[in-house]
Amino acid sequence: MEEDHEFMVTVGVHVSIAKSIDLAVDRAKEIGCDTFQIFSRNPRGWGFKDLAGEQVKAFRDKMKASGIRFPVDHMPYLPNLASPQGPHYRKSVDTLKAELHRSGQLGIPYLVTHLGHYHEEGKEGGHGGVIGAVAEAFSEVENEVMLLLETMADEKNSVGGTFEDIRLIMDGIGEPERVGVCFDTCHTFVAGYELRTPEGFGETMDRFDEIVGLRNLKVVHLNDAKGDLGSHLDRHEHIGMGQIGEEAFRHILKHPALARLPLVCETPVDDRRDDRGNILKVRELAGDAGAPATGKEREGGKNPPGFHSAREKRKASGPAKKRRS
Repeated sequence: MEEDHEFMVTVGVHVSIAKSIDLAVDRAKEIGCDTFQIFSRNPRGWGFKDLAGEQVKAFRDKMKASGIRFPVDHMPYLPNLASPQGPHYRKSVDTLKAELHRSGQLGIPYLVTHLGHYHEEGKEGGHGGVIGAVAEAFSEVENEVMLLLETMADEKNSVGGTFEDIRLIMDGIGEPERVGVCFDTCHTFVAGYELRTPEGFGETMDRFDEIVGLRNLKVVHLNDAKGDLGSHLDRHEHIGMGQIGEEAFRHILKHPALARLPLVCETPVDDRRDDRGNILKVRELAGDAGAPATGKEREGGKNPPGFHSAREKRKASGPAKKRRS
C-alpha cells in the first residue's frame, strides 16, 4: 500500500548541546523531532573550544542512526555582520568562518545567520558589511555548508527586514550555490508581511518568489508572534497562541513550498506548552496523524525529565514604526 505523504511535515525545535554536542541528537530524538537546530557553542560569548574528534564522530554516528534529517546550526547572538569595520566586525567575521567550519565538521548542511544592524554608515554600509563578511568567510572556508540569510523583523537600523534586502545581499555575494534563505514566520509577519489569511499569505509568498525566489528557501523558522502585523516586535509565541494564529498556520503548513522544508520551532517553554507540545501542534495543524495538542498539553506531551531546552528569551524591539507600503 502506498503511503500518503500529502501532509507529512519535517518539524523540530532548537535543542541544547549541554555537556556534549552529540547529546543534541539524543534530545531531539527523545521529544520526537524530525529535524532540529543547535548553537554549536555558547551563543552569548565569543570564546569557544574546537570540536574534539570523538564529539564529531559521536554526533555523525548518532545522526546516521537517528533517522533525523536536515540538522541546522545557528550563528551565535553577538556577531554583527552589518557593523562598521573595527574590532567587533573582525570578531563577527571570524565567528562566521568558525561556524561554517564547525557545521562542515558535523555534517550539518545549513548555517542560519542574522544579518545585523548598521550604524552611522547607513543601510548601504550595512549591506556592504554583510556582503564583505560572507565573501571573506567563503574564500577561506570551502565546504558544502549553505549559509542561510534569515528574514528579520525590520527593526530600527536592521538589515534583512525586507525581501529586497535579502535579494540585494544575495546578489552582492554572488555565490547562489552557497547562499539560501531561512524564512522566519514571526519576523516576516511583524516586519509587515501578511500571513493570517490565505489571500494575504499567497500574496506574500508570490512577492517572496518574485524578489528572492522560492528555490532559494531552504529552512523555515516556524514561530507565532507576540507582536501584531508591522509592529517590528521580535518576540516569539507558541504556535497558534499569538497574533498569527492557528488558522493561519493551517494554510501556511499546506503551502507546497514550505510544507516540505525543515520546520524549526523557536517557541517558548512555559507552563502553557513545551517543545514537544509545539511539535505536536504543528503536526495537528498540518494534518499529520496523531493526537492534537491543545492548551495545557495532554499527558505525555511534556518534555522528559532532565531535558534542558536551549530556548533563549527573545528581547523586544524598540518602539514600533509604521511599515512603508
